[in-house]
Amino acid sequence: MYAVIATGGKQRRVEAGQRLDVELLAVQAGEEVTFTPVLVVDDGTVLATPDELDGALVRGRVLGETKGPKIDGFTYKNATNNRRRWGHRQRYSTVEITAIATT
Repeated sequence: MYAVIATGGKQRRVEAGQRLDVELLAVQAGEEVTFTPVLVVDDGTVLATPDELDGALVRGRVLGETKGPKIDGFTYKNATNNRRRWGHRQRYSTVEITAIATT
């Protein structure tokens, strides 16, 4: 059984027991979080319409926070002495999927 969830503007395919990094959630480590699935597949049975997915939930537990790779940037404009260095490092929440419920 697997499900497709939408979180952080992205869709991810998840299964029970899977760990994944999602966009930072406003939840402390150790707390439960629920996602609404976009699609659920259970032994060949596909639930995809809003009527079929009514009551379906994907539960997970937040394990903590992690950081993505460092991104370095540099902007430069010729003949104006205009230079700027910048960097970014995205923060993620690590979530372990505990259950996929269809009813």
